[in-house]
Amino acid sequence: MNSLKKKEDILHFAKDCIQMESDSIAKLASSLDADFVELVKMLSELEGKIVVSGIGKSAYIARKIASTLSSTGSPAIFMHTADALHGDMGIIGKSDAILMISNSGNTPEFKVLIPLLKKEGNLIIAMTAKKDSYLTQHADHLIHANVDQEICPHNISPTVSATAQLVLGDVLAVSLARMKGVELHEMGKFHPGGMIGKSLYLKVGDLYLSNENPRVDLFSSVEEVICEISSKRLGATAVLEGDKLCGIITDGDIRRMLHNPENLSELKAKDVMSVNPKLTNENELLVNALQKMRSNNISQLLVMDGESYLGMIHLHDILKEGII
Repeated sequence: MNSLKKKEDILHFAKDCIQMESDSIAKLASSLDADFVELVKMLSELEGKIVVSGIGKSAYIARKIASTLSSTGSPAIFMHTADALHGDMGIIGKSDAILMISNSGNTPEFKVLIPLLKKEGNLIIAMTAKKDSYLTQHADHLIHANVDQEICPHNISPTVSATAQLVLGDVLAVSLARMKGVELHEMGKFHPGGMIGKSLYLKVGDLYLSNENPRVDLFSSVEEVICEISSKRLGATAVLEGDKLCGIITDGDIRRMLHNPENLSELKAKDVMSVNPKLTNENELLVNALQKMRSNNISQLLVMDGESYLGMIHLHDILKEGII
């Protein structure tokens, strides 16, 4: 094996590795069959949890898959295969399914563990590259994680095979979530912390109440409009006729008006406003409100309750929460 010395050789080799991994992952689609469909149906109706087990590099993948399953609505837990033989089998309930991950499928620890699980009647799912392995022969279902070769120069260290396991675990998790019909608000329960959590549960109503409530009358003077926008510090004001929303005036509207200074003293809010402003409501998720602002290239949304104007939410309010 030649070592890499030149910069261009390193870059060429790295790109080849990515292409090899990509090609191997693309081939996994052909490994999914009717057995996978049946497995997803069974797991969607599972009364217990999914115990994901592996050893060596597969243990790291198993831990991540268990986390992904749980975060997408399928309760799961990681169990290291070696530790299972020294007391950790106690976490397994009679109604649990066991997802066992091994590239070779002939790991000695599995050969000890599987008969014990079969005796208890647990559903056993094999994720392995070898269809003739011990694990495959004794499993109820197989997720075939076969790859042509590793990108390791000696075709030894788990690289592509580990990626294949990870991808198939993701596919299983999201397939189950779709099968179960897991809704966005349920996902928020699984991710209460961090930016993901905020994106899934924070709503417009959680933020806009801390803002001022800029409003002017339809016949307010330009001076009154400018003062309202300036004092409320949201870059805009709603325009109302009584309780009826008529439009919005933004900083941009004011700047465009000043390009034509004639008769400024005679202009009223109705002469400057933009009609059909973009609206939101208290129950809209902040992430959706942000998308609405971005798609319309605006910085504010008027918060409504039916026909009643409640206030305003600004782009900066959302960005301060770390939602991007």
